[in-house]
Amino acid sequence: MQYADTAEVYGKGHILSRRLIRAQGEQYVELWLATEMGLVCLLSEPQYNVCFADHQDRDRIEQLLKRHQLAVSIQDTHLKTLTQRPLCLLKVNHESDLYELRRLCEEAQVTLYEADIKLVDRFLMERFAYGSVSYKAIRSNSTNSTFIDAKVKGAVYRPALTTLSIDIECDENESLYSVGLAGPDLNHVLLIHKQTVNTDNTRYTLETVPDERTLLTRLCQLVQSADPDVITGWNVKQFDFAVLARRAAKLNVTLTLGRDNQVLQVKNWSSGQTWVELPGRAVIDGIEALKTMTYQFDSFSLDNVAARLLNTGKLVKEHDQLAAIKALYHDDPTGLADYNFQDCELVNQIAHSTNFIDFLVLRSTLTGLELSRLGGSVAAFINVYLPHLHRGGYISGNRPDDGGLASPGGYVMDSKPGLYDHVLVLDFKSLYPSIIRTFKIDPMGLAEGLLTPDNAIPGFKGACFSRTKHYLPDIIANLWRQRDEAKKQNDAPRSQAIKILMNSFYGVLGSGGCPFYDPRLASSITIRGHEIMQTTAQWVEASGHEVIYGDTDSLFITLSGIPSRQEAIQIGLQLEQEINKRWQKHLKINYQLDCSLELEFETCYDKFFMPTIRGAATGSKKRYAGLVTDGDNNQSLIFKGLESVRSDWTQLAKVFQETLYLNVFTEQPVIPFIKQTLTEIRTGKRDAELVYKKRLRKPLTEYTRSRPPHVKAALLLQSQKKPTEKSENTFRATAIHYVITLEGPQPIDHVTSPLDYEHYIEKQIQPIADSILPYVDLSFEQITADQMDLF
Repeated sequence: MQYADTAEVYGKGHILSRRLIRAQGEQYVELWLATEMGLVCLLSEPQYNVCFADHQDRDRIEQLLKRHQLAVSIQDTHLKTLTQRPLCLLKVNHESDLYELRRLCEEAQVTLYEADIKLVDRFLMERFAYGSVSYKAIRSNSTNSTFIDAKVKGAVYRPALTTLSIDIECDENESLYSVGLAGPDLNHVLLIHKQTVNTDNTRYTLETVPDERTLLTRLCQLVQSADPDVITGWNVKQFDFAVLARRAAKLNVTLTLGRDNQVLQVKNWSSGQTWVELPGRAVIDGIEALKTMTYQFDSFSLDNVAARLLNTGKLVKEHDQLAAIKALYHDDPTGLADYNFQDCELVNQIAHSTNFIDFLVLRSTLTGLELSRLGGSVAAFINVYLPHLHRGGYISGNRPDDGGLASPGGYVMDSKPGLYDHVLVLDFKSLYPSIIRTFKIDPMGLAEGLLTPDNAIPGFKGACFSRTKHYLPDIIANLWRQRDEAKKQNDAPRSQAIKILMNSFYGVLGSGGCPFYDPRLASSITIRGHEIMQTTAQWVEASGHEVIYGDTDSLFITLSGIPSRQEAIQIGLQLEQEINKRWQKHLKINYQLDCSLELEFETCYDKFFMPTIRGAATGSKKRYAGLVTDGDNNQSLIFKGLESVRSDWTQLAKVFQETLYLNVFTEQPVIPFIKQTLTEIRTGKRDAELVYKKRLRKPLTEYTRSRPPHVKAALLLQSQKKPTEKSENTFRATAIHYVITLEGPQPIDHVTSPLDYEHYIEKQIQPIADSILPYVDLSFEQITADQMDLF
């Protein structure tokens, strides 16, 4: 940071939080930045909202404004819609006036454009200020860290952020027990207890407080002392901060957890989402971060994710977690403090293991999305694309009222079921982004292409695209180069962030929730993808190999009469090279286009199984299994869409399928294994693996038409609870663990009947066996015919 004699300040930083504030009748954008010189708060010059309207509606709008005395100025503009209609620009000084303008125009059936873009988002995107910014501002007289009349623009800056993990424990009525905090400079647990409680755990400081009011006040003091840039946790917005805000409101305590003692703001939307604003700090939820990174788990519980990523878990592992926590609080408060603090540590360890904070920082520099925002693919596209579009003389359209028409999905060919040796997988690298690059698919390119169709690139459903006037292909090309560079530098978070962003562009263009929605755009991507996959399959078959399956961007090719894996790999590499050359030639001759399509030889399966649809002879889709040998000669099973990867099947089914398939693939005996498994089930030796787990999607009272097994188990579990522990939302979003007994489904904590072993054999074991045994000339019925005589 540099200081000049004019009191102007220059610097770079990364945006931690942003918001619109109002003072003395004006609107300002407030940005809190993490910089090399510490924390900086920027206030922009006064800002106004803008939107657009069709020029032919100008007189009607002026009459509305005059009639309702609304302070909105109108002026001509060179901008036009993507359908070539001229526009006028509307400037609104206050956000509340913009809402009123939108209401009046909607009632008068006057269309406004870009009226739903928030002022703060527009302020940043029009300056290409994505996450990291450079700024020039004037020092304020109010605080050392606040600067006014700030001017910002995009910059390259990678911050080093300080973090603090938070976790609360409470009872079913949200009465607080404790709060844990874990970070580089603060490891602390606040525990409500009448007496001083000591702990031998040296990893944190245990502090007892007499009541909730003191706990909340002390929490604010500790957070202000640690002064983190990022507060993280597990479900921290939906649960921890939401509960803290409600308790603080009830006790009339102000939660000054933000920078400069700014107050935590929490709002619950009707959609079930919780909005959290904490000026000067980013709030990052671990679950949201991992979902944004496209991690997938059968359960996003902290215990399960920690087990999968860290090979560890929570200190308390009970199906009735609340009862266990209450027992700890009353009988072993030190144990509760240990449990509370370890949950904080687990979040920090997951953050370190996955680099999710680095990922979100990089995502924000690419898209302008806030660090704390979940998803946001449409918003990311708008941030990235709209400023370019404006400079091209156009504005965005509006989202379709009816949600739009569905575009064709990805190419999925009918599979040829069977058990195969040596199956190659050839995969188009980022197929949809490469189609956009190659065929110049772009919203403005479509508008310009329709003006001069004779020289345009043909699309589908009447689309044609300009060869020279477009932005999206160049944006993707730039991202592609950045990703290649990130790969060279082993920068995994950046590479992943770029990949997710590029792959989201197709979905955005085909989404009715996007103002750039146009069926011609999405169809010109997906139908072109169909054409590319079908043509590639024809070329493969013409070379003498059989394609047994195709899915979106991948082809599965079986090789007959190939004696070794190494020879199969050489064929895969040869096909990759030949087909890439063929596509380059094809596109140059037929479309006069440079080819950005890139086919890669991805995998060689030593053994591969493509099942039929259950109960039919037709081959299934998106379901297969295979055996792969790596460079160190280690073998591994890969399952796609089968029972082994489904969260609603028992552990028994998963283990059985993995072992059975491995035996088949490696030509090991399967009959003794199946018989032994059935004996172990019927003699109770596998009871621990017979638990089903399924999540309730709504409160129990809303299951009226049908009650599937997990709901019946949940109702039984609810009947065991005390009246004071029941509520209308009981069990919502809860994973129910249950077993099937001779009296039906029962929760595992209240099993009163013997398990129905024949149910598990019929519903879990037999379908798996029947899927693959016919391909080795066996049947489950024959193998088990004499087994029943023993029981």
